[in-house]
Amino acid sequence: MRLADYLASKQKAGVASPAVATIIARLASAAVTITALIRQNGLTKDLAVSVGGVNPVGEEQKRLDVLADSIIAEGLADSGAAYMLSEEQATPLALDKNGKGKGDVLVAVDPLDGSSNIDVNVTIGTIFSLMPHNNGATPSPCLGRQQLATGFFAYGPQTVLLVGLADEDSPPVGFVLDEARGSFVLIDTPFTIPPTTKEFAINAAYAGYWFPPMRRWMADTQAGKQGPLGKDYRLRWVGSLVADAWRIFRRGGVFLYPADARPGNADGRLRLVYEANPIAFLVEKAGGAASNGSLPILDVPPQAIHQRTPLFFGSSEEVARLIALHNQEK
Repeated sequence: MRLADYLASKQKAGVASPAVATIIARLASAAVTITALIRQNGLTKDLAVSVGGVNPVGEEQKRLDVLADSIIAEGLADSGAAYMLSEEQATPLALDKNGKGKGDVLVAVDPLDGSSNIDVNVTIGTIFSLMPHNNGATPSPCLGRQQLATGFFAYGPQTVLLVGLADEDSPPVGFVLDEARGSFVLIDTPFTIPPTTKEFAINAAYAGYWFPPMRRWMADTQAGKQGPLGKDYRLRWVGSLVADAWRIFRRGGVFLYPADARPGNADGRLRLVYEANPIAFLVEKAGGAASNGSLPILDVPPQAIHQRTPLFFGSSEEVARLIALHNQEK
């Protein structure tokens, strides 16, 4: 089954509104364009070169960051979405033809996740969240549990899409891009996350800055079969959220990006609206858990468009172990 047929069937069943179906289809078309652009990196232009700007959270913008943001914005114009909230833009962008922000859906997007990996041929991606919008009201992100649909594209050896719909009580579904035809084809594999795991993903380079709960979690994990957990773990870390997430959805595991003592990181590093909420939405649908160490990510009230958060997701038992250690610290 192709993505267009899948969306048509969900729209017919009342699971996806016409606007939600159209927006996901437009995002998929943008992903096809971005895929083709990435395949030309180094042949026509260097997409990893800095363009001299920084995004609203102070990160250096690469050429592909800016291009992906523009491709997605153009693709979403007059799609039924009212505004696009982008990690690369300081303020919401009106998408309707009159520039008035009319529509029932907000689209939050991280246009190019993992852009530090562009020039080393490692998987990068696009993350999106569709949220309700009150016509005429100032655009603002909703609580994570109110999202209408979320998903991400991962651009690697294959371009893949994982998507979940709010009105469907089932795991997220995956698609792979048929590049010859320019369309996404359903992957006939269940995307569920087992409650236990022996794999974890974390940037251990910052261990010296971690707070005590994270240090204790890691100490028990690294103790192996002789330690309190009685098993050996494997470390897997790509440094691209979509790549690490796709692996966890395919074979299990847990992802950890804690707050730490580095300047500016006391409240975490990843963005709640563009990264944590959409991933957490998919994780819970897949039977896993996602938390900031205290609350489920989907219950964290968004206070600002570019709000940061710690993020732990994947195997429910591992996330519960981390939450218990945070609670002991209180």
